[in-house]
Amino acid sequence: MFCWTELGAEHLGIIQSLISTCKLHDINPYTYLVDVLQRISQHPASEVVDLTPRLWKTRFAENPLRALIDPRHPGRQSKQPEAVHAH
Repeated sequence: MFCWTELGAEHLGIIQSLISTCKLHDINPYTYLVDVLQRISQHPASEVVDLTPRLWKTRFAENPLRALIDPRHPGRQSKQPEAVHAH
């Protein structure tokens, strides 16, 4: 795949790695990425490992956050992440 720049290739590699890891763990990559991209802004940095596909599946997969407009569920509003308090 052509990426234009070395930085673009690096970022593409990260995304492809996440997608492949999701598939290895029987996770829908779209569902995972939508959830994590919404959750990450309020998730404690000290617990970022929870957002890796393997741990995400055990902690968040049963009730993932959805896009405001989810093409798979027209009209469904997303649930916004609750504020996470630092310990």
